[in-house]
Amino acid sequence: MSKDVIEKSFPKLLNAGYSITSPESVEYNCIAWAVGDTEAWWWPDPQHQYFWPPEIPRIEKPEAFVRAYEMLGYSVCNNAAYEEGYEKIAIYIDTNGKPTHTARQLDSGLWTSKLGSAEDIEHALDGLVGSTYGTIAIILKRSRNQPT
Repeated sequence: MSKDVIEKSFPKLLNAGYSITSPESVEYNCIAWAVGDTEAWWWPDPQHQYFWPPEIPRIEKPEAFVRAYEMLGYSVCNNAAYEEGYEKIAIYIDTNGKPTHTARQLDSGLWTSKLGSAEDIEHALDGLVGSTYGTIAIILKRSRNQPT
């Protein structure tokens, strides 16, 4: 995805700033990238084409995504501020309440996202808010000492 396409899809990135941190890849998506998985495309599709934890319903609802991340030691928290010793992820939803994206917080306090099959970027959390991914709906965290 060119910088022009990224900036057209996510106009807030222009003011907030961002950097591309990896080349395009179809091996994984943002849902997987948020938990460090670069080998699977995670999505709760009912056709079972993509990886999804077998214990979690294959429904495109925030609660299914929260449950999937809870299996990895995350729990819902009330803020996105950086906390030493914790990893945080943010789930974005569209106007219909459907999850669209997940970002992961970096040690710098910035966030990293995989843009579909396009590049990974480093950005401010609200840089992706808008018509493409919607709004930030849920923040989760886990201890950095949590086994994966």
